[in-house]
Amino acid sequence: MDYPTNKQFLFGPDWDLNRWTSSDDRVRGGSSVSNLEPTAEGVRFYGNLDIETLGGAGFASQRTVGDEQTWDLSGYDGVELRIIPSDKNRYTFSLTDEIPPRRPDGREQSALIWEFDFSANEAGREVRLSWKDLKPTYRGKPVEDARPLDLSRIRRFRIMIRR
Repeated sequence: MDYPTNKQFLFGPDWDLNRWTSSDDRVRGGSSVSNLEPTAEGVRFYGNLDIETLGGAGFASQRTVGDEQTWDLSGYDGVELRIIPSDKNRYTFSLTDEIPPRRPDGREQSALIWEFDFSANEAGREVRLSWKDLKPTYRGKPVEDARPLDLSRIRRFRIMIRR
Protein backbone atom coordinates (compact mmCIF):
# COMPACT_ATOMS: atom_id res chain seq x y z
CA MET A 1 0.00 0.00 0.00
CA ASP A 2 1.34 3.44 -0.90
CA TYR A 3 1.15 5.99 1.87
CA PRO A 4 0.56 9.62 1.01
CA THR A 5 2.74 12.36 2.36
CA ASN A 6 -0.39 14.23 3.48
CA LYS A 7 -0.52 13.47 7.21
CA GLN A 8 -2.32 15.04 10.12
CA PHE A 9 -1.60 14.42 13.78
CA LEU A 10 -4.74 13.37 15.60
CA PHE A 11 -3.33 13.42 19.12
CA GLY A 12 0.35 14.29 19.02
CA PRO A 13 2.96 15.44 19.37
CA ASP A 14 1.51 17.29 22.39
CA TRP A 15 -1.13 15.00 23.87
CA ASP A 16 -3.99 16.47 25.90
CA LEU A 17 -4.49 13.73 28.48
CA ASN A 18 -7.79 15.33 29.51
CA ARG A 19 -9.18 13.94 26.24
CA TRP A 20 -8.47 10.36 27.38
CA THR A 21 -9.72 8.08 30.16
CA SER A 22 -9.18 4.53 31.32
CA SER A 23 -11.68 1.86 30.33
CA ASP A 24 -10.47 -1.29 32.02
CA ASP A 25 -12.00 -4.63 32.98
CA ARG A 26 -12.83 -3.17 36.40
CA VAL A 27 -16.22 -2.28 34.86
CA ARG A 28 -16.83 -6.07 34.78
CA GLY A 29 -15.30 -6.95 38.14
CA GLY A 30 -11.68 -7.29 36.98
CA SER A 31 -8.67 -5.51 38.41
CA SER A 32 -6.61 -4.42 35.37
CA VAL A 33 -5.42 -0.82 35.31
CA SER A 34 -4.20 1.38 32.42
CA ASN A 35 -2.50 4.78 32.34
CA LEU A 36 -1.22 7.35 29.87
CA GLU A 37 1.87 9.39 30.58
CA PRO A 38 3.26 12.18 28.36
CA THR A 39 6.75 11.62 26.95
CA ALA A 40 9.01 13.59 24.63
CA GLU A 41 7.93 11.30 21.77
CA GLY A 42 4.18 11.37 22.49
CA VAL A 43 2.54 9.26 25.16
CA ARG A 44 3.33 6.10 27.11
CA PHE A 45 0.54 3.53 27.58
CA TYR A 46 1.19 1.33 30.60
CA GLY A 47 -0.45 -0.44 33.50
CA ASN A 48 -1.26 -3.88 34.80
CA LEU A 49 -3.16 -6.54 32.87
CA ASP A 50 -4.75 -8.96 35.35
CA ILE A 51 -6.05 -12.15 33.74
CA GLU A 52 -6.61 -14.10 36.97
CA THR A 53 -9.57 -12.24 38.48
CA LEU A 54 -11.86 -12.90 35.52
CA GLY A 55 -10.70 -16.47 34.91
CA GLY A 56 -8.10 -16.06 32.18
CA ALA A 57 -9.47 -12.95 30.50
CA GLY A 58 -8.82 -9.28 31.05
CA PHE A 59 -8.33 -5.96 29.35
CA ALA A 60 -6.79 -2.58 30.06
CA SER A 61 -7.43 0.33 27.72
CA GLN A 62 -7.44 4.07 27.26
CA ARG A 63 -10.07 5.76 25.11
CA THR A 64 -11.04 9.23 24.05
CA VAL A 65 -13.73 10.97 26.12
CA GLY A 66 -16.71 13.12 25.33
CA ASP A 67 -19.89 12.52 23.42
CA GLU A 68 -19.61 15.58 21.17
CA GLN A 69 -16.20 15.16 19.49
CA THR A 70 -16.24 13.92 15.89
CA TRP A 71 -13.27 13.34 13.59
CA ASP A 72 -13.70 13.35 9.81
CA LEU A 73 -11.15 10.89 8.44
CA SER A 74 -12.88 10.34 5.11
CA GLY A 75 -10.10 12.19 3.27
CA TYR A 76 -7.42 9.84 4.57
CA ASP A 77 -6.36 6.32 3.59
CA GLY A 78 -5.62 5.02 7.06
CA VAL A 79 -3.81 5.58 10.34
CA GLU A 80 -0.16 5.43 11.34
CA LEU A 81 0.86 4.59 14.90
CA ARG A 82 4.42 5.27 15.98
CA ILE A 83 5.37 2.78 18.64
CA ILE A 84 8.35 3.39 20.90
CA PRO A 85 10.47 0.40 21.98
CA SER A 86 8.22 -1.84 24.03
CA ASP A 87 7.38 -5.37 25.03
CA LYS A 88 6.18 -8.11 22.70
CA ASN A 89 2.55 -8.10 23.82
CA ARG A 90 -0.36 -7.87 21.41
CA TYR A 91 -2.21 -4.56 21.43
CA THR A 92 -5.43 -3.45 19.78
CA PHE A 93 -6.16 -0.09 18.14
CA SER A 94 -9.85 0.55 17.61
CA LEU A 95 -12.30 3.23 16.62
CA THR A 96 -16.05 3.61 16.33
CA ASP A 97 -18.51 5.90 14.63
CA GLU A 98 -21.22 5.64 17.28
CA ILE A 99 -21.70 6.20 20.98
CA PRO A 100 -24.85 4.44 22.18
CA PRO A 101 -26.96 5.96 24.96
CA ARG A 102 -25.91 5.13 28.50
CA ARG A 103 -27.50 2.32 30.46
CA PRO A 104 -29.82 3.18 33.37
CA ASP A 105 -26.90 2.66 35.79
CA GLY A 106 -24.86 5.30 33.90
CA ARG A 107 -22.39 2.92 32.27
CA GLU A 108 -21.82 2.99 28.53
CA GLN A 109 -23.40 0.35 26.35
CA SER A 110 -21.29 -1.68 23.96
CA ALA A 111 -21.06 -0.56 20.34
CA LEU A 112 -19.86 -1.90 17.03
CA ILE A 113 -16.16 -1.06 16.81
CA TRP A 114 -13.45 -1.61 14.21
CA GLU A 115 -10.20 -3.13 15.50
CA PHE A 116 -6.65 -3.78 14.39
CA ASP A 117 -4.27 -5.98 16.42
CA PHE A 118 -0.52 -5.37 16.40
CA SER A 119 2.57 -6.31 18.35
CA ALA A 120 5.29 -4.00 19.54
CA ASN A 121 8.91 -5.01 20.10
CA GLU A 122 12.13 -3.81 21.69
CA ALA A 123 13.07 -1.81 18.58
CA GLY A 124 9.79 0.06 18.22
CA ARG A 125 8.07 0.47 14.88
CA GLU A 126 5.58 2.32 12.76
CA VAL A 127 2.27 0.53 12.39
CA ARG A 128 0.52 1.63 9.22
CA LEU A 129 -2.97 0.40 8.59
CA SER A 130 -5.48 1.14 5.89
CA TRP A 131 -9.17 1.32 6.70
CA LYS A 132 -9.69 -2.14 5.20
CA ASP A 133 -7.31 -3.55 7.84
CA LEU A 134 -9.82 -2.71 10.58
CA LYS A 135 -12.16 -5.59 11.45
CA PRO A 136 -15.68 -4.97 12.84
CA THR A 137 -16.31 -6.47 16.28
CA TYR A 138 -18.89 -6.32 19.03
CA ARG A 139 -17.55 -6.87 22.56
CA GLY A 140 -14.39 -8.35 21.07
CA LYS A 141 -16.11 -10.85 18.80
CA PRO A 142 -16.02 -10.59 14.97
CA VAL A 143 -19.18 -9.34 13.26
CA GLU A 144 -19.93 -10.78 9.84
CA ASP A 145 -21.73 -8.56 7.31
CA ALA A 146 -21.32 -5.44 9.47
CA ARG A 147 -22.36 -2.08 8.11
CA PRO A 148 -19.50 0.04 6.73
CA LEU A 149 -17.54 2.28 9.07
CA ASP A 150 -18.55 5.92 8.58
CA LEU A 151 -15.16 7.61 8.35
CA SER A 152 -16.75 11.05 8.22
CA ARG A 153 -17.93 10.78 11.82
CA ILE A 154 -15.45 8.90 13.99
CA ARG A 155 -16.52 9.30 17.60
CA ARG A 156 -13.95 7.43 19.65
CA PHE A 157 -10.41 6.00 19.56
CA ARG A 158 -9.03 3.32 21.87
CA ILE A 159 -5.72 1.58 22.58
CA MET A 160 -5.94 -1.69 24.49
CA ILE A 161 -4.10 -4.74 25.73
CA ARG A 162 -6.16 -7.86 26.45
CA ARG A 163 -6.19 -11.62 26.78
